[in-house]
Amino acid sequence: MLSHILPKTEISIRENLKWLYILRNLMLFVVTFTVFIAINGLGINLPQNQLWLAIFAISILNLYTWLRLRTAEEVTEHEIFSQICMDVLALAYLLYLTGGASNPIIWVFLLPLIVTAIMLPQAYAWNMVIITSCVYTVLIAYNIPLPAIEPHMMHPAMSDLTPEMVLQMHLLNDRRYFNLHVFGMWFGFVFSAGLVAFFVVELSNTLKERERNLAEARESALRDDRVVSLGTLAASAAHDMGTPLGTIAILAHEMAEELPEHRFPELNQKLLIVQQQIDRCKQALSVMSASAGEMRAESGKVMLVSEYVDDVLNLWRTHKAATKLKLFISPEVDTSAQIIAERTVTHSIINILNNAAEASPADAGIEFHVEWDRWDLNLKIRDFGPGLPAEFIDFAGHQPVKSNKQGMGVGLFLTYTTIKRIGGKIQFSNLESGGACVEISLPLLTTESMDD
Repeated sequence: MLSHILPKTEISIRENLKWLYILRNLMLFVVTFTVFIAINGLGINLPQNQLWLAIFAISILNLYTWLRLRTAEEVTEHEIFSQICMDVLALAYLLYLTGGASNPIIWVFLLPLIVTAIMLPQAYAWNMVIITSCVYTVLIAYNIPLPAIEPHMMHPAMSDLTPEMVLQMHLLNDRRYFNLHVFGMWFGFVFSAGLVAFFVVELSNTLKERERNLAEARESALRDDRVVSLGTLAASAAHDMGTPLGTIAILAHEMAEELPEHRFPELNQKLLIVQQQIDRCKQALSVMSASAGEMRAESGKVMLVSEYVDDVLNLWRTHKAATKLKLFISPEVDTSAQIIAERTVTHSIINILNNAAEASPADAGIEFHVEWDRWDLNLKIRDFGPGLPAEFIDFAGHQPVKSNKQGMGVGLFLTYTTIKRIGGKIQFSNLESGGACVEISLPLLTTESMDD
């Protein structure tokens, strides 16, 4: 919920605090389990009251962190560092009660250092090195020894034993102490290795994800640069072609007057077709000029999806009235769904329909499948032609390509870029039964986007 109102950097710092909360829960479980095993399993005489008090204090700190994560107040790096320092003090107190530096799990001080180095800037990491080193040094001199596993413990009952028996008891105590110490060091290595590997893998995945996002951003920037260049050239071409088209229109009109229909019916009919095509060209150039540089919100309007699909098909019919169209609309659709009817997106869909119509035989036609829900409009356009070349599918739409077939080069590149720009998806494929298929997914206007 907070991710919608917080900036990205604040979300990242808050995620670090969440991870600290999770790791502290893990530490609480390990410490509680270790104390329980040491007292009840190994029979080591430890100051239980002080140990459980320290565990309770850590639990209170973690409860505060949990409540802190539920608030919208800004989380700072200094706050995270302060909490890690409190964890270090709690660990120091636990180790003070259990042998200090002689405790085989003294390696636990590496964990706050690793967490600090990963979550916080370098300055905090060096400060944590100083803090943990000082605490470790203090614990060498000041600690409560582990009474049950100290080597060469003398018991009053041992005074009646012979020197050989005392030596055997000492050897047994030494072996017990050594085995327990070795087990503690082994457990520390396994736990530290697993934790370090986990963080290294997570950090590596984060870096790979960031590199992938940067690569996509660079690709998008290059694609947008090409689109801007094409848009500039299109606007310039529209301006330059306006005058010649106007001259041709005047001449065609004069020729139609000089060749009246009752005297030259065939020529007059052909001139009428020429005038209609000239008007279409002028209309397309005017749209091209007007659309250059327009923002999405200015070039589109909110429409019901059903009405938008009808408008797209009606516009396409003006160009390809003779092409057979098999329309399939899913019965399970959201009739209240809305879409921003952007002009460039409409032209992109029409461009795909035109390409499909040109690829299909005249008697076969094309198929147009439509379905949508609250979030996406999914279109599938299929033709019955020879299909797309295999090498073309790999980079279709990513860059302009040279093709002998009209509409399969720059047109597809602009279509791909337009759909990607609004957060949609487009995929090209060949069907086993023959023909090519283009699948388009367009985002719809949801309640959240309208609120934004």
